[in-house]
This record gives sequence, structure tokens and C-alpha cells, in this order.
Amino acid sequence: MQKFPHQPQDEEGPVFNAPWEAQAFALVLALHEKGLFSWQEWAATLGDEIVVAHAAGDPDLGNTYYEHWLAALETISLKNNLSSAVELDRRKSQWYAAYLSTPHGKPIELSAGD
Repeated sequence: MQKFPHQPQDEEGPVFNAPWEAQAFALVLALHEKGLFSWQEWAATLGDEIVVAHAAGDPDLGNTYYEHWLAALETISLKNNLSSAVELDRRKSQWYAAYLSTPHGKPIELSAGD
């Protein structure tokens, strides 16, 4: 496996930078397992997002990989009608508001009604 200077690792190998990365990873696996997209479609979508990021100047040091993963998840969700742009924007706004109102060091959570 290629090593990236800013990719976090423990003695067993790469680890996630933050909980949201693990959640995005798990969500992609769950959606794939439900048959909502093929692994080939996922790999192509993720690859396209990485190409876009490189063209925009991402130095590909490993620390932005899950940002590409999240962008690919949004793209494939829109493409396969798993979500709408309006719904994605609404959820992003809710998470941002929750982030702003959460004390430092506490987990960011949405209420059940959100």
C-alpha cells in the first residue's frame, strides 16, 4: 500500500482521522450491500472525485481522502436518486448548525426531529 505522509496510522496500518470518516466509509459499504450501486460504479465515482480534487490542487498527501470519499458519496447519491440536492443541502445545514452549537470536546449530534 502506498504511504501518504499525512495519513494517520497505528501499528496495524491506516486509521480514520475522525468519526465522520468511519461513518462515511460504513455508509458506502451499507448502501453497496443493499445493491444500490455496484462496487465498480463506486470506484469510478470516487476516482472521478479524486481527479477533480487533483486538478483543483489537492497534493494527495492522504489527509483529504475521506473528503473525496464524501464527495463521491454525495455524487452517487444524487446520480442514483438516493437523495436530492435539496435534502443534501438541508442535512449539511443541520449538521453545521449542530456543530456551531456543540461545546468543544462534545460529540456533535442531531436531534431525532432533525
